[in-house]
Amino acid sequence: MEPEDVEYEPVSVKEVLAEMKDTAELLIDLAYSAVLHGSDEIAEEVLELEERMDVLQMQGRMSLLMAARTPDDAEALAPVLGVVAAAEKISNAAGDIAKIVLEDIGLPDALRAAMPEAAETLVRAGVARDSPYANRTLGDVNMETETGVRVIAIRRSGDWITNPDFETVLEPGDVVLLRGTDEGLSTVYESVTGAEYNTPVLAEPTIEDLERAVDAIVLMKNMSEVAVDLAYGAMLFDSEGVAEEVRELETEVDQLQSRFEAWTLQAASRVEDPVQLRGLVHLATATEVISDAALEISEGVLRGIDAHPVVAAAVEESDEIIVRISVGAGSDLDGATLADSEVRTGTGMRVIAVRRPDQPTGKSGEWVVSPGASTRFDAGDLVIAKGTRAAAEAMSELAGNPREYDDDN
Repeated sequence: MEPEDVEYEPVSVKEVLAEMKDTAELLIDLAYSAVLHGSDEIAEEVLELEERMDVLQMQGRMSLLMAARTPDDAEALAPVLGVVAAAEKISNAAGDIAKIVLEDIGLPDALRAAMPEAAETLVRAGVARDSPYANRTLGDVNMETETGVRVIAIRRSGDWITNPDFETVLEPGDVVLLRGTDEGLSTVYESVTGAEYNTPVLAEPTIEDLERAVDAIVLMKNMSEVAVDLAYGAMLFDSEGVAEEVRELETEVDQLQSRFEAWTLQAASRVEDPVQLRGLVHLATATEVISDAALEISEGVLRGIDAHPVVAAAVEESDEIIVRISVGAGSDLDGATLADSEVRTGTGMRVIAVRRPDQPTGKSGEWVVSPGASTRFDAGDLVIAKGTRAAAEAMSELAGNPREYDDDN
């Protein structure tokens, strides 16, 4: 793929940062889906998006360099350059994951069968001219409600639409990325493309302890994604406490990678063809890079440099926003667990972390990162969550409080 020529032109740094954030998140999803389903087509889409990210980071850097005229400007904009570089690092890591598939680096055939998250699949589909979905909005076709399948992105004439909404029109020739169960995807894929959907065939695990190894990679992936979300939250709320949690997560991912490397070396002596483990090593390494990038995003906050307003504005303008909501006394969330409150299913918000109130002794409140179904909400808790603006409003109602953006603890 020939790199696109880039020349300086006035661009909105806020818009560039927002697009880089959305693109990085989509890249992570696509890259892992390409590996799990052995899809060359999805892997190719990752490389197309990676090229777009290269252009965005060059535009962002040039605009930031033009904006720095004094030492104060340089100090304020240095963390923003860090955010740009970190998003580019995530993009490169996603590209490395995609190349595991495209270059046949080596991966156990049974990887998908061992994945605990294989309930939902991501596929790529081209919109046929005679498709019943063609020239209709997503709201009109009501795809997600009727089939459980969601369009997470659309590529149209080389441009990407990430997180399309109900008003987005599906046009003939669009390439759509669909996520859902195999049953729902079968119906939607055939309606979109006019071709038959082939359900992926699962292989049986042939490597001892493969499931344990894959569980470790899944945990690394989840922790890295949470770290990225928290890092943007740290910049948005200028919160050193949130940034410290990012640092803790990055350390844990490092430790997981170290243990995974030890398992790989041990497993190599027990398999007939150790080369098939190379892909797992590449996957773990790229995942660790994503957690490193999260730490880079929050580094300015950790070093006592005030977060630049343009980063907060970019996060707020991205397709999925990060909000902090206080749990009000007597609200629907007060005393409820994450499972009981049905925050995810009822509002569409994903809870990233919960911060307990400060103690009377003066001790800072405890952080609960990646809360589980049994995590309980209590009055005074601060909940950091991610989702659409409409979903954030719905969650605010559950919490009995408006969203808060000004707390710096």
